[in-house]
Amino acid sequence: MRKMKKYILLLCCIVQFGFANEQTFKKANEYYKNENYQAALQLFESIANKGVTSSDLYFNIGNCYYKLGKTAPAIYNYEKGLLLNPNDEALKTNLSFAQKLAIDDIKIVPEVGFKKILKNATNSLHYDTWAWLAIAFAFFGLANFLGYYFSGTVLLKRLFFSTFLLALGIVIVSVSAGFYNKKLDLQYNPALVFAATSPLKAAPKNSSETVLTLHEGTKVNILQELGNWNQVQLSDKTIAWINKNDIKNIKD
Repeated sequence: MRKMKKYILLLCCIVQFGFANEQTFKKANEYYKNENYQAALQLFESIANKGVTSSDLYFNIGNCYYKLGKTAPAIYNYEKGLLLNPNDEALKTNLSFAQKLAIDDIKIVPEVGFKKILKNATNSLHYDTWAWLAIAFAFFGLANFLGYYFSGTVLLKRLFFSTFLLALGIVIVSVSAGFYNKKLDLQYNPALVFAATSPLKAAPKNSSETVLTLHEGTKVNILQELGNWNQVQLSDKTIAWINKNDIKNIKD
């Protein structure tokens, strides 16, 4: 009975927490409509600071920063929203507007050939989805193998065995795609330059040659960390070192 009361109390707290956030969200939207962007931002971020994450929330926070003329925080929040919902067209559109305010114009070197095809194919599903797909077809294959084993006719044995081989092939493809997708996800460690200017160095030390100077709002991909430095790669494939205090990891 006591456990039941605890569960009911926990449920009530969750409902109350969700209701409070909903009311705060509505109030923040009202501030935004009235062009009081700073007040709206404070309320939206108060929700985020409670551990709430959603693409809509990051979209609204990004919009507030954009209206306040703060390029890097705007891009940062749009990017965080796209991590949760990569197909959100509103986020993509607003991100493109915010990126036009960034000073640096780093060229994007497109991927070509088989690597691009493989990446697009594996990225069509999340690695967790690939895993569940592999599990589902593993059971389906097992069922067909049992059907093959216990069948009394040659025709049924051929049918079950063919289906078993098909399921086995899908399992192998799904597992391979899942591992490759997970590998790509681990390699993708995006960050955004928040400092007004930040020199890219050839080596992880201040006395090293400056390869390029980046400005607020430029996106980089972190490759590794060494002390107070991060080795990063730009969209044009340039690899250099940047002070880790000048950037903010989008996945954090």
